[in-house]
Amino acid sequence: MSPSIFDYETTLKYCAAGDRRALRQLYEQEAPKLLSVVLRILQNRPLAEDVVHDAFIKIWQNAQSYHSDLGSARGWIYTLTRNLALNALKYSNRQILFEPEFLLDLCDNQLQESEHHLDDVETLANDPLTQASLTRCLDHLEPERKLCVLHAYVDGYTQGEIATLLDKPLGTVKSWIKRSLNSLKECLQ
Repeated sequence: MSPSIFDYETTLKYCAAGDRRALRQLYEQEAPKLLSVVLRILQNRPLAEDVVHDAFIKIWQNAQSYHSDLGSARGWIYTLTRNLALNALKYSNRQILFEPEFLLDLCDNQLQESEHHLDDVETLANDPLTQASLTRCLDHLEPERKLCVLHAYVDGYTQGEIATLLDKPLGTVKSWIKRSLNSLKECLQ
């Protein structure tokens, strides 16, 4: 169906009522176009695919909040998706700007599971081989999980703040951080 024939408003109403077929129809109609828009913003296909996936989850969860007097249904969908893409761009750029030395200290502490003197930790934090290993291990994490870890240990955000930033449930963020730290620990061993 072309955008002029597809009834976005009615489809969103069905989504709000819990009709999964309506969401599937909307996905089939718009996912490729939304992916193109998000890909232009992010220049990163895996991250763009994640954003489009998250957008459809958000559309499903928030379809009842759409009101036709505020604009077109299609415009609402694109605005929601664009905002998610801009947030992803903002936070993915932010993680690149920081060197995760503080995270390195934390991982080394967990790996050793023993107390280190401050001099020992600083020596490990300044070791280029250890930093390269941590960077390699961080790159193996899924983008959102990596972002959670960096927000927690580089930016100093609380888990609640991270949940708000990423628009994810607090339990999910806690789980991602815990599992990511375990993955980093295994990777660094």
